[in-house]
Amino acid sequence: MDTAMWKKKLCSVYLPPSFLISLFSCVTGLIVRFCQHHSGMMPVFDIFNLRCASTMTFLKQKKKKMCTSRPNWLSLSITFFRKDLCHKIPIPLYDILELKEEVMTVRVEPMVTVGYTLAVTLEIADATLGGLAFGVGMTTYSHKVGLYQETIAAYEVVLGDGSLVRVTKDNEYSDLFYCLPWSHGTLGFLVALELQIIPVKPYVKMEYIPINGQKEYCDKIRELSGAMDKDKQTPDFVEATIFSKHEAVLMVGRFANVRNAEEEAQINHVARWYKPWFYKHVEGFLNKPPSQEFIPLREYLLRHNRAIFWVVESMIPFGNNPLFRLLFGWLLPPKPAFLKFTTTPGIRAMTFTKQVFQDIVLPINALEKQIDVAEEIFDAYPILVYPCRIYNHGPHTGQLRPPRPDQICPGTDWGMFNDLGVYGVPGPVKRKERFDAVSAMRKMEKSYSVYSAVIFIFRFTRDVGGYPFLYADIFMDRKEFEEMFDLVAYERARQKYHAIDAFPHLYDKVKPEIDVFQVGKEYMDPL
Repeated sequence: MDTAMWKKKLCSVYLPPSFLISLFSCVTGLIVRFCQHHSGMMPVFDIFNLRCASTMTFLKQKKKKMCTSRPNWLSLSITFFRKDLCHKIPIPLYDILELKEEVMTVRVEPMVTVGYTLAVTLEIADATLGGLAFGVGMTTYSHKVGLYQETIAAYEVVLGDGSLVRVTKDNEYSDLFYCLPWSHGTLGFLVALELQIIPVKPYVKMEYIPINGQKEYCDKIRELSGAMDKDKQTPDFVEATIFSKHEAVLMVGRFANVRNAEEEAQINHVARWYKPWFYKHVEGFLNKPPSQEFIPLREYLLRHNRAIFWVVESMIPFGNNPLFRLLFGWLLPPKPAFLKFTTTPGIRAMTFTKQVFQDIVLPINALEKQIDVAEEIFDAYPILVYPCRIYNHGPHTGQLRPPRPDQICPGTDWGMFNDLGVYGVPGPVKRKERFDAVSAMRKMEKSYSVYSAVIFIFRFTRDVGGYPFLYADIFMDRKEFEEMFDLVAYERARQKYHAIDAFPHLYDKVKPEIDVFQVGKEYMDPL
């Protein structure tokens, strides 16, 4: 069966059940919430029960570490952690608990999905606040506030000994506060969060700025983000989509009201099923003068959801066809949980040997080099760029190493970094050339070498002081992982807060569950 026929079959087989599962999930969620609201009943598994379960598990299952019972296929990570080797604890906590307008925070349970007006959100609707808290989150507002973890005022966590603690940066658990981000559930069970919220307006006034020339668009991104000027008045949202080494469209957004008929005529509902995928809409501005429009806020926040940035194109090449969008666009996006649930070993192997899914945090002063390296290794466009502050918290360290002195914005305690998002099918795979995915990513880890695509990426990342998002496959051994991430405070926290015997280690939690080196060798040849 040729590739085109295979993809058409994939579309017809996957999209309808994916949609039905999404619909079923929404309906059951509404029924549960309706029953809770009108009966006054407590959530299915309240904090008291969770504490009891955790304590009993700790006492009775000392030889078996703990993890949540949430199936792997419900998470947005690419890997499949071996939960069968752990004692699984159910944590069905989905509620918004409290809104404090006077201090601009909201208290939520960890399984609440993104979709509220938080200081940092994610563009994929299936992301959960707990997943972002114990993993990482970054968005187009991050050049103002930093990573998702910087917007967390407090965590409520059940530790390995069963105790429930409230963790803030100012109380006796301040050391734990800085280690919980990027811990991926290896220090405790999250039962609630207190998050910053920001005042907003109903629309985002979006300006599209096409730029030719790599230095020109890189300089413009740094300028708009305020990378080297702490006093610069920056827009609310800054994003760039790079379509080739020399072509990019910068997007500058500001919260706005629609005040008259002329502005109302410029409203674009980008998230509607029949609309072009957002990155294709953006691509249309490459050969136009700078343009502007108004996007409803919720639709702006989920602008990349239908095409999962541009990943869906490799699955459904005709998905952006106007007729397909009109008739079947409402089926999109494929439910990530359903795709993971139906993943076979062969498909799992191809998720990293024939495709790339990587978000890497890198210093923005090396943006040109990032793009050069990504093109050399993957030759995969578009590339996503979000500027983001990375803070130096001084003695309060976590897993992230602080920005280096030459990366700090003068007069501040932060450096401007960026997310480099590379998704889709690498150029060599499209051209049916031999492609060594493991070597490519290991190259990005530190330095150039003949053998070293994924390896090279991580090595380059480590040399410039960056780090990959850990939802994706990593290709480092334990020693290399500890060189990239600072685990000193993390190891102390594991010892102090009873995590060593209760939860898996961070490296064991995020490493690929398959032998990527062996599988990489087996899948180097074109299909």
